[in-house]
Order: sequence, then structure tokens, then C-alpha cells
Amino acid sequence: MPLSHDHIHTTVDAYLARHPHERKQLGTLLDALDRAGDEIASRSTLPGHVTCGAIVVDPLGRVLHVVHLASGKVLAPGGHTEPADEFLPAAALRELHKETGIPLQAVAPWPGYETVPFDVDIHDIDAHPGKGEPGHRHFALRFLFRLHTAAEVPVVRQEEQVGGIEWRPVDKVTSPSLREKLLKLPPATEPETANASALIYNDRGEYLLHLRDYFPGRIWEPGMWSLLGGGREPQDVTLEHTVRRELAEEAGLHIADLTPFGTEYARDDAGTSLPIAVYAGRWNGDPRELRLTEGVMLAWFALDDLHRLRIAPTTSDLVRRHATGLPASAASTGSQSRPSSHEESCPASPHGTVLNVVGAHLYLERSDGTVLLGLRHPDSAFAPSTWHVLAGHCEQENAITCLLREAREEAGLHIERQDVELVHVVHHIDKAGDRPRMGLFFRARTWRGEPELREPDKCTQWKFWDSAALPDNLVSYTRQAIAMIQNGVLYSESGWPA
Repeated sequence: MPLSHDHIHTTVDAYLARHPHERKQLGTLLDALDRAGDEIASRSTLPGHVTCGAIVVDPLGRVLHVVHLASGKVLAPGGHTEPADEFLPAAALRELHKETGIPLQAVAPWPGYETVPFDVDIHDIDAHPGKGEPGHRHFALRFLFRLHTAAEVPVVRQEEQVGGIEWRPVDKVTSPSLREKLLKLPPATEPETANASALIYNDRGEYLLHLRDYFPGRIWEPGMWSLLGGGREPQDVTLEHTVRRELAEEAGLHIADLTPFGTEYARDDAGTSLPIAVYAGRWNGDPRELRLTEGVMLAWFALDDLHRLRIAPTTSDLVRRHATGLPASAASTGSQSRPSSHEESCPASPHGTVLNVVGAHLYLERSDGTVLLGLRHPDSAFAPSTWHVLAGHCEQENAITCLLREAREEAGLHIERQDVELVHVVHHIDKAGDRPRMGLFFRARTWRGEPELREPDKCTQWKFWDSAALPDNLVSYTRQAIAMIQNGVLYSESGWPA
């Protein structure tokens, strides 16, 4: 997909995460991003637009410069983006080859800077009345590359724009901000740690997520939905090699086209912020057919599903940013209005059959007869600011496994399978024409822990209520189910027309 506002915004955000002290000096760029939208990279956007540059360092530590004929200045190679450019580092490489003739295979991204600019420079461009161009600004996103060999590489300068080509030592680099960063660049060319993840999407606008094992203290983000990926190993030449190796090892998955999309920052158990290079790729397969060697499962999720998952906010935001750049035809319409990928991959149902959503609900009653309810978040897609029992949709799992997972993820409650019994089933719909739902209510005879707010974006309060004085703003089928449970009735219906 061509350069989008969100791709550029994500790239700038990743840069500022590394250089937060530059936020003020990049204020004009941030204002332009908010104002210009998807046109921020167009050369016709005034009073300023984004350009791309390539900072190339050879094995001797020299930095490539070109003499621009129009301005007479000695600068790093770079220029305007083109409509065919799909991501920013590629635009920088295209400009490098155009201005110097250096083959693309002669350079590689500097480790750790595959998707994040090494420097951002804002400079004024003089007016060119002959071209009808007024004075304006360039917001130059400059990416760092290294030359593979100290031997001479073929150089063919662009005669109409470039007057000469120079290799300068770092202390002679013309840009002060760039010179300062290069002087601080560690001499080692390989980082001690580096990570890469895959943002995999399909033609329905769904995203492939990986449910990690629940081993606190042993793995990162235990029990959370995340992207496939992992850490760089010595044999990986680039982080793209890292992500491809991880996809093959973790899931036996091979994707033809992977393109850099952005950088996600995560914190480890020690509180250290770790950059993760994210590569995006399209795949339309069935995750149930993959050979998963780590974690619990893989599943497709629409954007409307993300709010109910235990997922890092940075990962959720990354998915949403990517989705805004997809064609409208691929945009997800959400799990409430269309079948899931599992349903679409199944054989056609008999005429008139409608697939039902299955939900697992926890009926938690203390010895004093009070029942646990949670107050749903005001922004919740379902029943906002309304009390409800702890519940969740069944994924690629059985209902009791779903119940135990949701209890742990949402409230920190630990329940054993043998302590669970089915006490009620309610077959309900919200209104005529909606998808039917089968609500399974399970009683936990015993449990460990006290309810705590593990997902405050979904539930804002846990409280045990007297079953004879339940709150007025209680989900209607939940009120009905509680009454049925206390009267020993196993099955009921709600919402169906008479």
C-alpha cells in the first residue's frame, strides 16, 4: 500500500519515543501531520511536506554526502517521496540509488534502525519562481544504512541534480544534529538484543494474534494476545530474517511479502523499554492448520474484537493504525455483524441454520448469598455502564477453559476445572434480527483470590450484591439467569419474539 498518514505518524512516534526531548523542536512537523493528513508526503503540500533521506556509513566510518546543484549545499542523499513508495525506508533507498547510483544490495539497514529514522531534520527550501514553487519546508526523515564493503562501489551521480559525491569523516558531517547522533553511535555494528514481530492480516481486515502461555516470570506478557515474533539470533543478517525465522519456528508459517511497518515499544519485567521492529504481511490461511510450537493458539480477530482481549495497548494501537491504511473493502465490520473467519472456513450450513455465539458466564456466590457483578466500562460496545456477571466469548477452546481464562484475565480469580458446574443456559438475542447467543452460566463452588480490576478498560468495578437487591442497571438476561439459578431452573430464553 502507498505511504499513508498513519504509517508516517507511527514512524514519527517511534522516533520521538527514542528522542522525547526533540518533541518541541519537531512541533511544526507534528502540526503538519495533524493538518495535512494523507497528503503530508506530497510535494504539493505547503507550507511543508515529508521527504526521505539515506545516511550511509561505510566500514571506515565515513558518511556519504552529495553536492546538490540547486542549493549548492552538501547534504546526505534524499528527496521527495513518490506515489509508488510503499514505506519510508524504501523511499530513502530509492533516492540514494537515484542520486548516487549505489546498488541497493550494497547497503543494509543499520541494526536497530530498520523502521525508525536515525534523525529528523526540518529545513527551509528557497522559492523557485521558474517552477512555480514558493518557499517551503522539508521535514526530512533520515534513515541509517551501512555499506557492506570497504571496496569501491559503483557510483553514478544524477547529473541534473548532483554536482559531486563525497565520503566524509563523522566529525565533518554537515548537519549538527546528525553529527551529534553519529558521534554517540556505539562502535559495535550488531546490537546485543533486537526483536521483530509480524503484523499479519487477511483480506477480511482481520489480524492474526498469538495467545501466549500463562507462565508468569518465565515468559514475556504471559496469557496475553500478541504478535508472532521474537529476538534476533546471530545467524540473522537483518531483523526481517529474524521475523521470518520466528514465523517458521513458531508456526511453520511462510509469508511471501513482508514490509517494515513501524516500531512497537514494550517494557520487560525490569521496566526497560525494548524496541520491536514490526513487519506487515498478508495471509489468508486457516490458523488451525498451522503447526504451533509455542503458546496456546492462533486466531483471527476483527478490530471490534480487540476491546475484549487481554492485549497490550501498544499492540492494539499498532493494529488499529495499520487497519486505517487498508482499502475500505478490507475493513473489518466487527464480530457482531459478520461471521468470524472460523465460520467462513466451515462448510455451508443447512438451509435456515444460523450459527450461534457461545458465551461462558461465571456465577460466583459467597456463603452469605451475595453474587459477584462487574460494572462495564462506559465505552464498552456491549452494555456500557451496566452491571453484568464476569463473562466472555468462547474462542478456539471449550466453554470451561474459556470461563477459567476469563476469570483469571479479568479479575485475577483462580478456579479449578473440577470446582465448576453448569447451573443455567439462557438462549437469548438482544433484538429481532441479531445473532442468537447461548449463554452458559457456571457456578464455581470454590476459588482462590479476591476480585481485582485486571482490565479496567472493560470493567470499572467488582462488587458482591445481595441477590434480593440487585442493581437496576443490570443486563436483562443476566437478571433472568440469576433468578432461574436460585430457583433451580436449568434453561430459559430471553429476547425472542413471542
